[in-house]
Amino acid sequence: MDTTTDQNLYGGDDEDMKGKPPIKSKNALPRIYMIDQKIASGTYPNSEELAEEYEVSVSTISRDIEFMRDFLYAPIEYDALNRGYYYSEETYRVPGSFTSAEDMQAIGIVKNLISLYKDTPVYGAARQLLESITAPLSDRENPRWFEDRIIVPPAASAEVDRLVWNGITEALRRNLVITFDYQSVWDEEQKPRKVHPYQLLFDAGVWFLYGYSQERRAIRLYSLSRIKNVVITDSSFTLPKDFSYLSNSSGSYFGVFKGSKKEQYRIEFYDDAVPWVKERKWAADQKITETGAAAVISFSSTQYDKVLEWVLSRGCLAQPLAPEQLVEDWQWHVQEMRKLIKKGN
Repeated sequence: MDTTTDQNLYGGDDEDMKGKPPIKSKNALPRIYMIDQKIASGTYPNSEELAEEYEVSVSTISRDIEFMRDFLYAPIEYDALNRGYYYSEETYRVPGSFTSAEDMQAIGIVKNLISLYKDTPVYGAARQLLESITAPLSDRENPRWFEDRIIVPPAASAEVDRLVWNGITEALRRNLVITFDYQSVWDEEQKPRKVHPYQLLFDAGVWFLYGYSQERRAIRLYSLSRIKNVVITDSSFTLPKDFSYLSNSSGSYFGVFKGSKKEQYRIEFYDDAVPWVKERKWAADQKITETGAAAVISFSSTQYDKVLEWVLSRGCLAQPLAPEQLVEDWQWHVQEMRKLIKKGN
């Protein structure tokens, strides 16, 4: 329940605010637009219902409504028969000018960014929520310009079963051990697992469960698209202090997969791959040295498999220099590709 004070919500104390309109915090803006949508829908929402839905106090909702009446001139009336609020002017909506152009742009961009999570069960609800917030912000002459001009291209993704998602998120919330059936890339069939769920991670279109495996007695990653038959047990667990994936990441940014051995890498890139590798941050300790039409990047990482995949993705424009194992594995892949070329001919 939100226990935010009047001073935090409106800025300043009563003496400071005399003769001035209160300043709403940015956290309150989505709530005000949602209250506007609820009232405009004709369902006669009351303060208790709104407070419960948005998980804030009734007094917070009351202050929001007072703000809407006094400073946004919202014609809010209370209907005793229906026990809820309504607009005495049916065409009224909270003006988009209530937020800054920067706020409006940010909300519009976020609405497009959530398309990355379209195969997640919460996508529909999140999309609907943002639609309701942005509805009164739309440019009347070009209401969909954010979606038409600032886009997130579709990416390959793995669909997540709603029951799997709901079971895992509930176990995360309550710190409860879960069991499920799982088929890894090395297994021929589903096998039972018992896991302490720590976090959900998103990487390259795929959701992963990051948690402690009781069978392996170690932290493991599980692709949600391969998890079946989630059961929440009555057994609870205590999160360790260093449970977060971020606290255990190696300082390199190649996705969620990592190993236990940290190594130093040196990779040379050529021609068109040089600006590509230079414009991104691949690791916290990376160093890039340019030599003519080539550039050598050096960094440390525990993500050996992902680094190998990264080098191979650039084809003839990348060559590993260290460590030795990476060089050998890269050469093996090149030789195997040469065999495929010969076989094709």
